Amino acid sequence: MSTAWIYLIIAGLFEAVWAIGLKYTQGFTKLWPSVITVIAMAISLYFLALAVKNLPIGTAYAVWTGIGAFSTAVLGIVLFGEPVHFARVFFLLLLLVAIIGLKFSTQS
Repeated sequence: MSTAWIYLIIAGLFEAVWAIGLKYTQGFTKLWPSVITVIAMAISLYFLALAVKNLPIGTAYAVWTGIGAFSTAVLGIVLFGEPVHFARVFFLLLLLVAIIGLKFSTQS
């Protein structure tokens, strides 16, 4: 796996951190959750910027948002008790397949 893809995975995971962090900021009224969320946003964008130096922007953006969406949905289930039902799990797995498919269908 190339460095660009590693950067992209890191970027996607930090996207999930800031997305979950938004829940804890309570509209950016809580100082430390807000600070952590903003830092996670900056880290996510930094690693995305590194990744797109060598990856197509369309692929990188789709994978970045896909990793963030998948991870955030799973964390929502684990941390906040969001519902788990067949359709939700099925479509999350489809999203994961799409992310993996984009990886293997992209040069670099």
